Amino acid sequence: MRIFSFIFSLILLMSCSTEPTKKKKIIFFGDSITEAGVQPKGYIDVIQQKIDSAGWSNQYELVGKGISGNKIYDLFLRLDDDVLALDPQKVVIWIGVNDVWHKSLLGTGTDTDRFVRFYDAIIHKLKAAAIEVYVCTPALVGEKKDKQNELDEPLDAYSQMIRETAQKNQLTLIDLRTFVTNYVQQHNQENAANGILTYDGVHLNDAGNREIGNQIFEKIFP
Repeated sequence: MRIFSFIFSLILLMSCSTEPTKKKKIIFFGDSITEAGVQPKGYIDVIQQKIDSAGWSNQYELVGKGISGNKIYDLFLRLDDDVLALDPQKVVIWIGVNDVWHKSLLGTGTDTDRFVRFYDAIIHKLKAAAIEVYVCTPALVGEKKDKQNELDEPLDAYSQMIRETAQKNQLTLIDLRTFVTNYVQQHNQENAANGILTYDGVHLNDAGNREIGNQIFEKIFP
């Protein structure tokens, strides 16, 4: 009887040890930039390639949840279905460009007080679910240097609100606004409106996806 019990316990132990490890799910939550990020050479694909190169493919699952035109309140409205229902361990939020850009372009952006309220509400729900949150500042609407783009000032203001939100909630900040501003200052010798990190002043080209992917990867996997 003891031998049978020992053999049964050994088989049980072996079966448990060979069960595949559940991958940690990382969701990228945002707008059209994130929607395109899952495509080959997109910034999420860049992160996946770096994970593969590090030998971590069996540890992490990357999920893109970006929708073109989304603003902060759109993210709040689809948070339950597109994020919480998937039970992720980490969420990377990258939003804000349309809140600024569409306000100038179409009059349908998001005022600062409303932006902060919705952002805080999203953070509250994610933290209540014990999800690790990373927040990104919006990057670019135009690539001219020396603060010559029309929307540089509001982008800086919304980025500062996200920095303060990160500090208040003890979140990891991925300050893409500071990174891209410094990058174009150094690399945009002709002071072009686009073509350095983007193909249209907003959406990332191959170089932009590569640089942004590297920045986010280094924050998620320091």
